Amino acid sequence: MLTIHRVRAVRLVADDPEHDGPAGAGAGAGYAVVVEGDRFAAVGPYDELFAEYGARARVREWDGVLTPGRYEPEGAALLEAAYHPDPREADALGSEPVTGEALAALDMTEARWGGSARRGLQRLMARGTTALTGPFRRPAVRTAVERSGLQELAGRVPRALAVGGPAHFAVFAEDGSCLATALHGRLVFRRR
Repeated sequence: MLTIHRVRAVRLVADDPEHDGPAGAGAGAGYAVVVEGDRFAAVGPYDELFAEYGARARVREWDGVLTPGRYEPEGAALLEAAYHPDPREADALGSEPVTGEALAALDMTEARWGGSARRGLQRLMARGTTALTGPFRRPAVRTAVERSGLQELAGRVPRALAVGGPAHFAVFAEDGSCLATALHGRLVFRRR
């Protein structure tokens, strides 16, 4: 599938405003990335990309800046040293992650760790996270991370949007909130 993501601007390198693409082309036409399957096919002014790909592509419009997404250096701590409660446990445990003595008091099976990790990963993706650091020692957590599609990095490395590269990205609104997160070209979070 071919998709054009139209945005106000594109930040080519994560966490580096100096590598932003231009703020727009022409009279507010904006910028875009083209995703084909799980890869970036093109990056540039929206009008040019639409002229080339528009007849065969779906267009998604986002009022924000498209970036390589957030990197979470504390991935292992967030997923293996905290329990993300199931919504059905909200009355007893609340909705925020449980840590410390409260976590030690819980009966944590591998299945429970797996469910917690999936809910934790959903929270991370809703904040625009596309990469995190392990290592993940609990088998159920490691499996959840592998299945999520998030990039597991050994440490902070430069991440950039590049034609031919994997389509991992997030779109952030002006206030810094996440509008959408995509991994391997597939939307995994979309703000309603």
